[in-house]
Order: sequence, then C-alpha cells, then structure tokens
Amino acid sequence: MGNVLFGILALLFCFLFFREAWRSYTGNRYTRSLIWIVLAGLLLRVFISFDLYLHEWDERYHALVAKNLIADPFTPVLYPTPLLEYDYRDWSANHIWVHKQPVPLYSMALSMFLFGVNVLALRLPSVLLSTLAIVFTYKIGAFLFSRKTGLLAAFLCAIHGFLLELTAGRVATDHIDLFFFALITMAMYYALAFARDKRVYRNILCAVFTAAAILTKWLPALIVLPVWAIAQIHHNGKTNRAVWLHGLVLVSVILFISVPWQLYIHARFPLEAGWESEYNLRHFLEGLEPHGQPFYFHFDRMRILFGELIYLPLLWLLWVTVKKRDTYKYLILTVWILVPYLFFSVAQTKMQGYLMFTGVAFFILTAVFFTYLMRIRLRFKSPKAVFVLAGLFLLLPVRYSIERIKPFDVRPRTQAWIQKARDIARAADPDKTVVFNSRYPVEIMFYTDMLAYEKLPAPQKLEQLLAAGYAVYIDNAHAIPPEIRNMKQLRFEHLSAQDRKGSGTVR
Repeated sequence: MGNVLFGILALLFCFLFFREAWRSYTGNRYTRSLIWIVLAGLLLRVFISFDLYLHEWDERYHALVAKNLIADPFTPVLYPTPLLEYDYRDWSANHIWVHKQPVPLYSMALSMFLFGVNVLALRLPSVLLSTLAIVFTYKIGAFLFSRKTGLLAAFLCAIHGFLLELTAGRVATDHIDLFFFALITMAMYYALAFARDKRVYRNILCAVFTAAAILTKWLPALIVLPVWAIAQIHHNGKTNRAVWLHGLVLVSVILFISVPWQLYIHARFPLEAGWESEYNLRHFLEGLEPHGQPFYFHFDRMRILFGELIYLPLLWLLWVTVKKRDTYKYLILTVWILVPYLFFSVAQTKMQGYLMFTGVAFFILTAVFFTYLMRIRLRFKSPKAVFVLAGLFLLLPVRYSIERIKPFDVRPRTQAWIQKARDIARAADPDKTVVFNSRYPVEIMFYTDMLAYEKLPAPQKLEQLLAAGYAVYIDNAHAIPPEIRNMKQLRFEHLSAQDRKGSGTVR
C-alpha cells in the first residue's frame, strides 16, 4: 500500500508542476515554464529509481563492474577473483570485462565511491544526465524553431516512459543507452550552436561530448558529424577553409579523447578486447541470441516508443524537407532520425534501446507538428477534430509514461534475500566466502564482497576450496546432487527469491 501511496503522491506533484509549466507557457514566461518541467521530470526520475534492488537485465552487470572499478580503476572486472574456470568470451561470467565502453561505468563507480555502494548512488549519474537532457532538448528545440517548440519537446522528454525506465535501470541496455542519449543530445546542441556563433569552446564541447558518447556506445556517436556539417554549410554558405579547419579540430579532439582507451585495452587485455571488437561487428552481421529481427523492426517499434501517431509527423517531415526552400532545420531532424534508423535496420541484431538516441529529434518533431496542426486547424471543416488530433500527440505520451512508470504497482521495492546475504557476509570473512548454486550471483557480489556462482562445481573443486579455508555456501536455487548434499563443512542456505522475468540482452 505504501508503494501505491508513493506513486499517487508522485503523480499528484507532477501534475501540479506541469500545470504551472503550462500556465507559464501560455503566458510566455519561458524560463519559468522550463524550471517547472525540469522539476517534474526530476521527480519522475527519482520516483522510478527508488527500486532498492538491482534489475536483472542489464543493470546488475554494469553495477558490479562499476563497484569493482572502485578498488582497481585500471582493471575492469566482473569476477575480481575467479575461483572457477571461465570463458573470456562470456561477458556474463568472465573475469576481465571490456564488454562496454568506460564512461558510464566510471561515472557510476565515482558516484558509489562518493556516496557508498548502493543502488541509489549507482543510478544517480543517470538521473542527473537524464534531467539535464530535458534542458538541452529545450535548447535545441528553441534554437531550431521556437522557445515554445522547445518547451513542448522538453515536456515530452521529461515524461517519456522508456527514457525513464532506462534511467532507473529497469530495462535492457539501461544506463548505457541513457548516457548515450544524453551525451548525443549535448553534442548536437553544441554542434548547432557553434555553427551560428563561432566560439571555439563550443566546437571543443561538441567534440568532448561526441568522444564521451563514443566511449559510451562506440561509433553510432558519429551521427553528430553529418549534423555538424549540415549546420556549418547552412550558416557559412559553403565549405571554405575555416570550415575545414574547424572540422579538423573537432575530429582531432574526438580522436584524442576516444582512442587512448581502445589502445589501452587492446594492449593490456588483448584476448578480451579483440573478442569484443569482433562481437561488435557480429551485431551488424548476425542476429545474436534472441535479438535477430526483421528489417522493419525499428520502424514498427517507433509507434511504441514515440506514440502510435508518430508516422504522420514523420511523413510530414519528409515532405517538408523535400518541398520547402529553407529546409535546414527540417533536414537536421531528418538526418538525425533516418540515418540511424536505416543503419540499425540493416544491422541484424536489434533491440528497442539502440535508437533511443534519436529521441530528442522525435520530441522536437512532435512539438513542431503539434504547433503546425494548431496553426492550420481553422482551415478545416472540423477544427475541433484537428484540435483533438493535435492533443493526442501530447496525451498518448502521457499514457505511455504512466504505463512504464507503473505508479500503482504493489510490488515491493526491496528484496528480503539481500539482507540475508549481507548477514552471511558479516558472519564470515567475505573475502574467503563463496556461494554456489545461486539464482542471483551477480547481485550477491554487488551487495557483499563474497564471490557467487550460478552453477555448482564438481565435488573435488568444493573440497579444494574448503581445504584452502573458504567458507562455502550452497544456495537451493537449483537441484543439488546427493554427493554434494551429503558433503560435510558445506553450508546450505535459502537465498533465492521468486523468479524474476528478465528481458534478455545482447547489448
């Protein structure tokens, strides 16, 4: 019941904040309206992040690697001291972990270093970046179109259901795609701002955020470059020597920041880094695990992520881009949306989070189309019908947001087994304690300093560990053979909660 009350209060305060934002919007008090939108967006992000346990896909892996980086910042590991043989190609159970680029992992590690190893500190960087993205969404919308367009786009960013789930780590690709979304948004803003006002620091910031995006989710971050080029050509009229020089500075800074990490991991962890490079390429060529999808997958999911009516403004955008003389601002949105969508549609491995970094372009497109419908509605025989249609572009995202936030969900926001695992760790030497046969081995290693495995080793291995002074616990998540059940010195515990349904991931 407490969870439901918490959800009702969160929605009530958000409604009040958005009501004040709308009043300020209609009264042309733009800064005040943005403040209310940001406050409401922050409240939603804090609310959804208050699941006081790790989510199964993929947050728990990122959390554990980030925790281990606190102890050794130069060695990203999943299992810090592997007791069993492992396959270095298995990112879900290996030792050295370079499966993801470093920026999100080090950000989460820094947060937990400052505020303690807990899920709220883990999610704090995502909450802050996700909230900051609301501001930059407004800035881009205002820059390209108008301040009112920017505010509507910021509202859509603040309430977007899938974006909120990524912020809280509730869905696959979680904080990685959230960081990527925010960093691409900031890079795009500085690309556009630098084109209009040639202040060098803006070009440098565009490069820094683009490089950080590369160090988050690799080469899809290069979508910033064609947008940068379009903006430069538009504001300069041609590609003169100065444009080439600025472009050289941009690319040089990007390479200076993003390349050293690649050189480092290939020099120090050549097996793992080489395998991950090959694995990244296989995403494009193969449908890995359960994520091989048809070409139209992302275009189909577009209606779920951005509303069932999103195809109407998208077709309008393409028409305007082709027909209008001054197409610069529409061309920016078209490139930002279609280039990634076509690229990831050709790629064989597909997941819905892969294209969330186009979200701001969709938010702005929706806001622009809303204002367009409101402006032309009196030309139609039934202006009320057009008004209702325009309203749906704001109401459908609100419905989707509530569905994804689940404010009336009665599930507990904590898990009892976590405390039990901590009690076991306190009663023994956690550095010499290992749990086998667990349903949640990664979580156990995050919440405690014990090692944990999902599988059971051979009895001979258990005897070796006991002889080496390890306290060996056997969880009862899976069947236990009699030869292990009857072994002396083993400690049997019930740590596993009920099954949680994961979404599965390749990432």
